[in-house]
Amino acid sequence: MAAMGQEDDDVDHYEVLCLPSGEEGAGLSLEQIEKAYRTQSRLRHPDKRPDDPNATADFQRLASSYNFLRDESLRRQFDARLRGRREAAARAAASGVKRRKAVSDLEERERAAATGQAVDAAEAARREDKRKAADVKRELEEFFAAKQSASSSTPPASAPGAPQDAPKTDKGKILKVSWEGGADYYNAAKLEEIFKQFGGVEDVVIKTRKSRSRGSAIVVMASKEAALSALQNHSVYNVFSVPLIVAPVQESGGVPTRSTHTPETRPSNLGGTGFNDLEASVFRKLQEAQKRKQNG
Repeated sequence: MAAMGQEDDDVDHYEVLCLPSGEEGAGLSLEQIEKAYRTQSRLRHPDKRPDDPNATADFQRLASSYNFLRDESLRRQFDARLRGRREAAARAAASGVKRRKAVSDLEERERAAATGQAVDAAEAARREDKRKAADVKRELEEFFAAKQSASSSTPPASAPGAPQDAPKTDKGKILKVSWEGGADYYNAAKLEEIFKQFGGVEDVVIKTRKSRSRGSAIVVMASKEAALSALQNHSVYNVFSVPLIVAPVQESGGVPTRSTHTPETRPSNLGGTGFNDLEASVFRKLQEAQKRKQNG
């Protein structure tokens, strides 16, 4: 078969036909592949490019990739190879982040030992709890200020047709998303584009931490089914050079660091979708921080 001669680890047959690769490419039907081939054939035929010395080779490559993808057995093997490459790249990225963190921790310990500034572990833990409690308090104040700002631009509750109570967002629709390797790597628009493949996205709230090496966000899906699909399809997030870690929001624990809403955040939703649940979560975490302080 002609396609067998073109089977090369460096060739992405989907890209040759100007089709999406990865999991999206694996889900394409034969009819979609044939349509793409016909379109590209008309555009890239050598007769259409008489001044291009590479036109014939390019057209032959197009035909070869098309014949390759038409073979179901070869296509399955090719999809498996692409999936293996993405998983290997994700593992390498994760390993690189862990390795850099280990080196950074080692250097920090060496500096502390060299300058005689080693801190008592119990005292360090108390200071950390105190800092986290202060961060949660500031976060709560920011939520109140944002909510008050949003409510000031809406009609009063007594106005005709004004909503009496904002509906609570089902926690089953809310996802906590985090990543390492740079807090600014993902913005709200990029996360919304990623999660739209599982269903509608109602809201994305970016939370910026003091540590710029780790980022996090809250993603509110349009339905529980969409959120469940996003949780189950972990392989989708491994295709990025900085992988995403996705978890249901009700399972997240600990006291969050101080967060600020970036320009990508939608201020119109602060008093509605996603806000009530986030506000309740901040209250709960503040109480937990106070209990730890009392018991410390």
